[in-house]
Amino acid sequence: MIRSTLTVLAFAAAVPASAETFRWASQTDPSTLDPHANNSTPVLSFLGNVYEGLVRRDRVMGIEPALATAWEPIGDGEGWRFSLREGVTFHDGSDFTAEDVVFSYERAASEGADTASWFAGVTDVTAPDDYTVEIRTKAPNPIFPDSIANWLIMDSGWAEANGAERPATTEAGYATLNTNGTGPYRVTDRQPGLRTVLEPFDGWWGEDRGNVTEGIFTPIDNSATAVAALLSGEVEMIEPVPVQDADRVEAAANVRLIRGVEARVIMYGFSMDKDTLIGGETDGNPFQDARVRQAVAHAVNVPAILQTIMRGSAEPASQLVGSAMRGYSDALPDRPAYDPERAQELLAEAGYPDGFSFLLKCPNDRYINDESVCQATVAMLAQVGLDAQLDAIPVRNYWPELREDQFDMYLLGWSPGTFDAEHPIRFLVATQTDRIGTWNFGGYSNDRIDELLPQVQSEIDEDARQAMLDEIAQIVQDDAVYVPLYVQPLLWGAADNVDLTQREDNFFNLRWVTVN
Repeated sequence: MIRSTLTVLAFAAAVPASAETFRWASQTDPSTLDPHANNSTPVLSFLGNVYEGLVRRDRVMGIEPALATAWEPIGDGEGWRFSLREGVTFHDGSDFTAEDVVFSYERAASEGADTASWFAGVTDVTAPDDYTVEIRTKAPNPIFPDSIANWLIMDSGWAEANGAERPATTEAGYATLNTNGTGPYRVTDRQPGLRTVLEPFDGWWGEDRGNVTEGIFTPIDNSATAVAALLSGEVEMIEPVPVQDADRVEAAANVRLIRGVEARVIMYGFSMDKDTLIGGETDGNPFQDARVRQAVAHAVNVPAILQTIMRGSAEPASQLVGSAMRGYSDALPDRPAYDPERAQELLAEAGYPDGFSFLLKCPNDRYINDESVCQATVAMLAQVGLDAQLDAIPVRNYWPELREDQFDMYLLGWSPGTFDAEHPIRFLVATQTDRIGTWNFGGYSNDRIDELLPQVQSEIDEDARQAMLDEIAQIVQDDAVYVPLYVQPLLWGAADNVDLTQREDNFFNLRWVTVN
């Protein structure tokens, strides 16, 4: 992979860069170009340049019109009516109409779609006319427009003509490698793992677009190679900048470091629905006992991780969302203290005084210093008798293995798409069905949380809603459903002749890039 990346970069460097060519790199290549097949930042961020939704987020994360020009509630909390933008065409020249929205709902909410839980409360989507869509919900849902900012609309005719009526579950799916959106850019070359080229769509309806006439994206999984490419001018932007190289990039000539805080909490999760562990020979599954999960929370020295691995660039997390998110519980600001003695006491109480062995699954190219964090955790857990067998793998293999339950404990980063505490509850904590709990890999289930979630989604009184979110946060912390570690920092590096926008969701918008 590194050899291939270097070859591509050398070729790119040999081509004279005009003021309109922009080359950028990230450690993760989008695993698919299908907008409903993988609900992850690398996929949705990249495809947000190609496809569009009814609404979108602006530079400061506010919701604004996109393919819909206006929206309003239907009746007394029955749903939402969207007025669609007229005169919009897809990249192949086909007209955008309400039929495409209804089709995209059926596709994105279908079995096998990784976006299905976005529509858990939706009962019906209809098109009264070509430019009106009505989305009806089981109960009032005041945050619904915010919840669909990443729902991308596909051309129904194009999908049907190419056998892409449902999300591609294999690399051979037509929509995996091909696109036809309404967005500001169209894909002109796609070489998975090597490079993807975007060029402006001349028929785009919008106006807020910079001067990039060719955008070349290259995945670089080796952080040293990425930094070298930025400093040498082979690319104009990289993300993330490794925390250990942040000061070096900041001090370098002709480049600048862009610092921020991402809305992403890095945490550990556990397998709770298996009767036995994959790693080790322990009888039963110790992680089904909340005391064992609490022991892990006390055994991981988060302050040391933040100081030595994250170089002071991250803040500790006590919940599934950071303190800047709507619905954060002010009553639970502190995560469990680092206390190895208490961890050993809890393990003994649970019947494991000598600890046990298990499989710890981690990605090695998805989050900042992800493998290093997991390696440090292995050493910390060993001090309390827990033998974590680390398996760190590329993210392209990581998600499939998590979905196949090939782990005992795993690392996860979660950024709430709605910037609301309801989001991770719906995806990570709710009992798994075909519509909700779709990223609840550990199989956790709690009747009280399942009872409260639909009330949280429909409650319009902020105080009453917050009280329910506080109760859920307390249950999640008491049960140690996850072990939150820290809020991930945002560290981008860019040439100083490039203007761009860094958002808290770590989505990269090419239309906001201007090369000077």
